[in-house]
Amino acid sequence: MHYAIRVALTVALGGFLMGFDASVISGVVTFIEPEFNLTKMELGWSVASLTLTATLAMMVSGPLSDRLGRRPVLKIAAVLFAISAVASAVAPNFMTLVAARMLGGFGVGAALIIAPMYIAEIAPATMRGRMVSFNQLNIVIGISAAFFTNYLILRLGQSDFAWAEALRLGEWNWRWMLGVESLPAIFYFGALFAVPESPRWLVMNGKEDDARRVLEKVTDSVQAEADIRAVKASLHAERSTESTAFRELFRPAMRPVLVIGVLVAILQQITGINAVFFYAPMIFEQSGIGTDASFMQAVLVGLVNLVFTVLAILFVDRLGRRPLLGAGLTGIAVCMLLLSWEFGSAEMNPKIILVGILGFVASFAISLGPVMWVLFSELFPNRVRGLAISFVGLINSAFSFSVQLIFPWELENFGNSVTFLIYGLFSIIGLILVMRLLPETKGKSLEELEAELVGD
Repeated sequence: MHYAIRVALTVALGGFLMGFDASVISGVVTFIEPEFNLTKMELGWSVASLTLTATLAMMVSGPLSDRLGRRPVLKIAAVLFAISAVASAVAPNFMTLVAARMLGGFGVGAALIIAPMYIAEIAPATMRGRMVSFNQLNIVIGISAAFFTNYLILRLGQSDFAWAEALRLGEWNWRWMLGVESLPAIFYFGALFAVPESPRWLVMNGKEDDARRVLEKVTDSVQAEADIRAVKASLHAERSTESTAFRELFRPAMRPVLVIGVLVAILQQITGINAVFFYAPMIFEQSGIGTDASFMQAVLVGLVNLVFTVLAILFVDRLGRRPLLGAGLTGIAVCMLLLSWEFGSAEMNPKIILVGILGFVASFAISLGPVMWVLFSELFPNRVRGLAISFVGLINSAFSFSVQLIFPWELENFGNSVTFLIYGLFSIIGLILVMRLLPETKGKSLEELEAELVGD
């Protein structure tokens, strides 16, 4: 068990890099908008461009991992993270910055899909929800680290420290914000050499002895044999069909799980989480506080996100996926409607804005944040899991791209109040649909879930 947890935590470092890479731009936009003289749509593009290539990566990372293995794809992602960080930091103009960010997006897409897939395939059924949530925990730690390093670099750039002046932290603040990611990326690449290949992938590719050795480190030999038999049985049942064909996703038996996966993928983004994460300092500044205070409040966003993600990990296998989603979506709706009301009031109160944002982040972190990836790892049959997770991940990322791209334009043309009202209405609709369609999946093996949800 300890071995499985250690391996899962190592693989989940990809989530840290994804969270850091995606949210570090929240501090950068404040400085690149005037430096590069950007329009609001160009500003949105500087944020969303990473997600565009992440979306493309999701189309191929699952099938590619089925061919090459989970671990090699994660190593490629680590290299892309490092190169992107350095290239972004030294970018001489807007187009170069966007190109460097887009390169990192390929790493984001691969890590976002493959890390939870790998963890689900090595985790015991009784611990799977919690262990898959390690990836989401690392994502929020990465988000928190980005908010904190942004604030720290901003403050150090204003200090009188000789070393800070020598590094030109004041003049190159946004460049340092982007460049520091290269350090954890290099560490992740090295750490992956101590991680075995997924036992399920090994069985799928005829390496049963290797799979047994890995599984015996995760559990006892009896359970390892049972797991191998279960995987082989599901593989044998599908050999008569073209199991990885795209049309497999759309046969009638797959429709219920596919509808649920697509619904949750859209809902996670259309309620506005990445608008808040990637533009947090901008939102707080519009409530009437200064730049330093807005960066500090963004740090609070990261901390609240971290705390409530930990709570989600503790409760996802106790309470189940469905109750957490219900409670979280209710909180998201209430907080978004509160923000809409407050931004539309004549006497805006920055403290209420802060409470609304933190409440929204807390509600998301205990529900849609980790639970979506747990569900993705559970809903789909083994024969199409890589392709299916790539497909719903693609939809999730596409909606994320749209939200990030148009958010500055929405604020300029609709105003904060209407923008947050739209997010609140989407969350209410999502709550109704989730409560009607989603079954509970906790405590069941992947093979049991396949028999129950897909049948044939």
